[in-house]
This record gives sequence, structure tokens and C-alpha cells, in this order.
Amino acid sequence: MEPRLPSTLESPLERYLALLDRWNRTHALTALAKSERYEELLLDAAVLLPFLEALPAGARVADLGTGMGCPAVVLALARPDLEILAVDASAKKLAFVRQAALELPLPNLRPLHGRLEDLAPLGADLGTAKALGSLEQLAGWWARHGRPGAPFLALKGPDWERESLPGDWTASPTPYTLPTRGRRVVVALSRR
Repeated sequence: MEPRLPSTLESPLERYLALLDRWNRTHALTALAKSERYEELLLDAAVLLPFLEALPAGARVADLGTGMGCPAVVLALARPDLEILAVDASAKKLAFVRQAALELPLPNLRPLHGRLEDLAPLGADLGTAKALGSLEQLAGWWARHGRPGAPFLALKGPDWERESLPGDWTASPTPYTLPTRGRRVVVALSRR
């Protein structure tokens, strides 16, 4: 699978990257070089777009550990009919996500501050995470925040199989390749 961003998202995503550049100068949100941000933040998020197709309008997607809003911003732009929760424990990063939601504008993007262990259950229909924790940790958080039977999509590196899962969870991999970053995998977690 090769991730692609729809051409309709080019202009708002350029504005997102420009905003990130401005904020990063003052707030040090990311160590990624400007030249790496499109591929690592946006193109990597695009691999999740086909998974959204099965969701009905009004469904809730929770991006756990959203950081600067990736993949949450890409998902919110692609599906304005979904409620996208951008969840993170960093108030500084969520302030940036809040500003991005105002400027792009993305009324369906809702920043949510807090630790996953402390937040009330989110009742989400789909979950996502990139570089947040092990599959075992993600399954634990998703057991709390996902609706029963709701899938969870973890963006992982090619060595994801070294991670363990609780016995009542299954993992289905979908490999993909980024142009300069190489092989990656979307690991779909579900509870038996």
C-alpha cells in the first residue's frame, strides 16, 4: 500500500505546515526538520484514510497521543462529518491543535487534554495512535476508551511483531511504504 493524500487537502495541509513552522520556532513542538514534516506527519497519516470509509457520519474517532495533531488533523480534513478527538497529555501541543482547528477551520476537531488513564471513557468508534506506546499498552487504553468491538489502528514500524498483546486481542497488519522513511505497518487491533 502506498499512502496518498487527496488533492483537495493540499491547500489546508500547506496552511497546517506553515502554522506548525511558526509555532515550532517559539514553542519547540517537534524536532523534525521542515523537509521531513510532510512525509512523517501528513503522508504517514494518509494511510489511515481508507479505514475511515466504513464509518457512518457522526462517528467518533479518538487519536490517542495526538501530539501536534497527526493523524487527527488529516482525518478531520478528510472526513468533516466525523467527530475527531485529538487526545494528549501535553497542554502546549494541544494549544497548537486548538489553533489549527480555528485557522483551517476544523469544527469537527476537538482537542482533549489529559492522561489516558485519568480521562472518562471516550466511547469512540475508531481509535488511532502513532508512536504512543506498545501494542499491549494501546490495547489497555483502547479497552477503556473504545466502544465494544470498535477497532484500533496503530501506526508502527516493521518490527511491530516483537511486541506482545493481551491474549484476548488480535492484530491484523497492513504494510505500507513511505518514500524516504521506508516500510511501516498499520496494525489493526481488535478484541476477540
